[in-house]
Amino acid sequence: MPVSLVTGGAGFIGSHVVDQLIAAGHKVLVLDDLSGGSKRNLHKQAHFVNGSITDHKLLKQIFDENQIDYIFHLAAYAAEGLSHFIKRFNYQNNLIGSVNLINEAVKHEVKCFVFTSSIAVYGDQKPPVTENMIPSPKDSYGLAKWAVEQELKLSKEMFDLDYIIFRPHNVYGERQNISDKYRNVAGIFIHQLMNDLPLTIFGDGSQTRAFSYIGDLIPVIVNSIKQPYLYNDTYNLGANQHTSVLDLARKIEELMSVKGEVNFLEARNEVQHAYASHSKTRKVFGDYESTPLSVGLKKMIHWAKNTPRPPIKKFENIEITKNLPSSWKE
Repeated sequence: MPVSLVTGGAGFIGSHVVDQLIAAGHKVLVLDDLSGGSKRNLHKQAHFVNGSITDHKLLKQIFDENQIDYIFHLAAYAAEGLSHFIKRFNYQNNLIGSVNLINEAVKHEVKCFVFTSSIAVYGDQKPPVTENMIPSPKDSYGLAKWAVEQELKLSKEMFDLDYIIFRPHNVYGERQNISDKYRNVAGIFIHQLMNDLPLTIFGDGSQTRAFSYIGDLIPVIVNSIKQPYLYNDTYNLGANQHTSVLDLARKIEELMSVKGEVNFLEARNEVQHAYASHSKTRKVFGDYESTPLSVGLKKMIHWAKNTPRPPIKKFENIEITKNLPSSWKE
């Protein structure tokens, strides 16, 4: 029985990866500090360790006590816009924590390290972005992801650590944390409408993203380890159809049968248009499913209405307040 470690396995994408790995016959260890995830998301057959990838001593203990074959690294604080203002936190959690994990993977000869990077590495290059473009991140989150990608490539050259890098984007669906006001725009809109709050949009809402349903992506991520000839490469992963943030808000209103007031906030410094080409991924992994946005959102809304959720929390460790959007100061 293969043994897989899933970091962030109590979180949104990670918990879905855990479910499918167990269904495929893996023994699964989950490492999660529950800062964004929940024990409700944990599969009953997964072995849970409450802790952080920033704790290198804990990681050493986990690897010493278990013969881990595969790593699925999904632990991250994925708030692109906020990352400008929490640089130390961002790099400790998204870069240094990842390096701790790479160190143990090398020392314990892990068969493959599967890393979920982000479309954020491309920055504001003209979409649809492709894997042969030279990354040019425009925020600290994207920069951290790009640095981890480079560490994996160096570790392959130096230590023969096999890896797979996925660059998913704007993933939404069941189990997403809708109580985080700094990320996950679909979840933010759903939470606001469920609580009779105005919909908040930075700028005029014309910025576009390709919102990608969680259920379409998980089989590609999990099954990737079965194809070693596809190792040591990078793949965009997500939906092809892009939509504007304002149109997303209107679609969610329609599906929830609620008309909300829209509060247009001052535009923030962000990439205006971000969507990717997936021709390379579909060529090598097959033509994976593409759930229509309205169908995926309907599933997410149904889940959100029937799941307990914590109140929205303010991020307490803002490091830089200069140019911080006023709505995030409140």
